[in-house]
Amino acid sequence: MSAPLKVSPEPKYQKTKVVITKGDTLSTLFERLNISQQTLYEVLSADESILALETLKPNNVLIFKYFTKSHELQELELFVHAGHRVIYRRAEDGGIEYETLIQDGEWRTKLISGEINGSFYLSAQKAGLTEADAAVVTKIFKEQLNFARAIRQGDKFQVIRNEQFVDGKPTGQAHIVGARFQQKTNEYTAFLFDDGRFYGKQGHSLTRAFRRLPLQKSYRVSSHFNPRRKHPVTGRIRPHNGVDFATPTGTKIVSTGDGIVTRVGNHKFAGKYIDIRHSSKYKARYLHLHKINVHQGQPIKRGQIIALSGNTGRSTGPHLHFELHINGRPVDPLKAKIPLTRSLTKSDKTAFLKLVAMRTNMLDSALESEINKAHETMLAD
Repeated sequence: MSAPLKVSPEPKYQKTKVVITKGDTLSTLFERLNISQQTLYEVLSADESILALETLKPNNVLIFKYFTKSHELQELELFVHAGHRVIYRRAEDGGIEYETLIQDGEWRTKLISGEINGSFYLSAQKAGLTEADAAVVTKIFKEQLNFARAIRQGDKFQVIRNEQFVDGKPTGQAHIVGARFQQKTNEYTAFLFDDGRFYGKQGHSLTRAFRRLPLQKSYRVSSHFNPRRKHPVTGRIRPHNGVDFATPTGTKIVSTGDGIVTRVGNHKFAGKYIDIRHSSKYKARYLHLHKINVHQGQPIKRGQIIALSGNTGRSTGPHLHFELHINGRPVDPLKAKIPLTRSLTKSDKTAFLKLVAMRTNMLDSALESEINKAHETMLAD
């Protein structure tokens, strides 16, 4: 009679949830949980493609899953918000792979109205707009309206903001899709179209077009956008979320559009890098730089020199790695549909004017409601 088969006990896992507080770093968290620095480097290597762990912010959540006895990491989840998670997992070959989970959820429209009493920033915050919202509105109208001189007490403003909800809960993500300023003799409007740019109600662009390439002249593409590329150094299948240009060290790099510098850093594997947000829809990333000429929070113009290309981080030679993200997802910057001209096509303009009619009706209805309410209050007094 054969001996009974021995069944190995299931490995015991420990799950630890960490809410990021000011001063926390990935290194100290791994050390606190007794997870090896070698594992930390493996996770950072996997993160090179997305840099999600590069700047941890207070209230971000990390969930560690590891063996109870050996503390060998099996899974690490970064919870940015309900609509954005990144999971790093131990692969069959022992390495670390990642998966980005993005939920579009439901976007709800909210109308915010206010009246100028002092500066626009103070009036905007009193009405319920954030500092970031006020900065966006100022940027939208900067070529039409001098906020330091042209606005007057009693001027009215309205802002249409889309707010994201996942499973009925707000994620904290929001962006402005329309705005209107009304003065005694002038009216200024701006509406966001599908191409990520703001236009006046007649379809005139309020923002400049994009450049396709971040260089002042053409350079050979040494590596194309490829979600299944084998990494030239590690040999592992790792998404190549951008395009590499064979630029000598010191080549001038220019911004492909107007925007704001959101991150400047020096990553162990990605090298010196810059993130620029062009709108709620578009973001660009530049890696392996030699020198950075901008700082976080700085407004940037299309064509402005932002850095010099280099060979920093884990790199096989001097080059520029350039990424374009649309709605949070990396796309091929050489092929993606981006606004390269200032004017709308005939078919786009038809769709835009329908959008304007709908949003203008929303603004007018809200304004009429406020006027009626004010009139009723006066009669009651």
